[in-house]
Amino acid sequence: MLTVPQETYRVTVTVDYNSEVLGTQHAGMYDIVQFKDEISKCRTFVFLHELEALLAHNLIKGGDLDNAIVLVDKELPKEKLDHLRKVFNKEHVEVKGKGVLNNTQLHFYNEPARHKLLDIVGDLALVGKPMKIHVLAARPGHAGNVAFAKKIKEMMKKQKNERMLPKIDLASKSLLDVRDITKILPHRAPLLMVDKIMELSAESVVGVKNVTMTEFWTGGHFPDEPIMPGVLIIEALAQTGGILCLKTVPDPENYQTYFVKIENAKFKQKVVPGDSLILRMDLVEPIRRGMCHMKGLAFVGNKLVCEADMTAQIVKVRGLEKKVPTEA
Repeated sequence: MLTVPQETYRVTVTVDYNSEVLGTQHAGMYDIVQFKDEISKCRTFVFLHELEALLAHNLIKGGDLDNAIVLVDKELPKEKLDHLRKVFNKEHVEVKGKGVLNNTQLHFYNEPARHKLLDIVGDLALVGKPMKIHVLAARPGHAGNVAFAKKIKEMMKKQKNERMLPKIDLASKSLLDVRDITKILPHRAPLLMVDKIMELSAESVVGVKNVTMTEFWTGGHFPDEPIMPGVLIIEALAQTGGILCLKTVPDPENYQTYFVKIENAKFKQKVVPGDSLILRMDLVEPIRRGMCHMKGLAFVGNKLVCEADMTAQIVKVRGLEKKVPTEA
């Protein structure tokens, strides 16, 4: 199974069962609008020898000669027909030579191939997104369809991460350095987790945290394998988001941000000394009544290492002014 770019959702299917009854068949859907009238009513099918094995294991209890096509590729003796009458609780069960049990009238000459196409459309719905592709499938089945859907989801997720990866030069001059940051944030060493701000707009911010062996946690998390705690990656994202929030007020030194909710936090890989943590925070919706809803992404190189949905509240500091470092 493979796909090629297409302006519509198109599927082409080939089935080949090396059978006199069901040989090679083709089916095509050139646009999803065809699905309702030309694909959706196409029934599942099974060969009689497969059906017998399923019945022996007490399966396909919902199967019926009216909702499925039973293909017979060899002539049946009378005792076999009598057995099938009992199984299906039908007075008349017959097949004229080789063909279809009870001589079921097919909706289309290639109904089996169209049903395989139906399966593909249903299984690829697991992707959860509308697609503009041409799916080319030979002898497809549910297991392959689902595996293919997972591959598409993985590819879409990778492409999304690549689009969200900030395109910055770590060696270039920063927009805000650590002294500028301390004029906005109240945090100080060892819990100031943002070294510089590379990009800042009304809707997003990109910061950098350089992870070193001098961090306070390296001796205990873990002694023989220092790994940046996930909670500190979240803290670095939160502080970066705090800068985005506080830059919306005219006197940020008189405000603080308190994070009130963190959801859907996921950690993808380790962050270790020597890594440069690229921190991106984007507003999910406009700030209202001091509430900031943001999506946070942390990268090392081009790999996503952490993501989370965060909500912060901007609060004015009453009776206390933050100490702002002055030039020497």
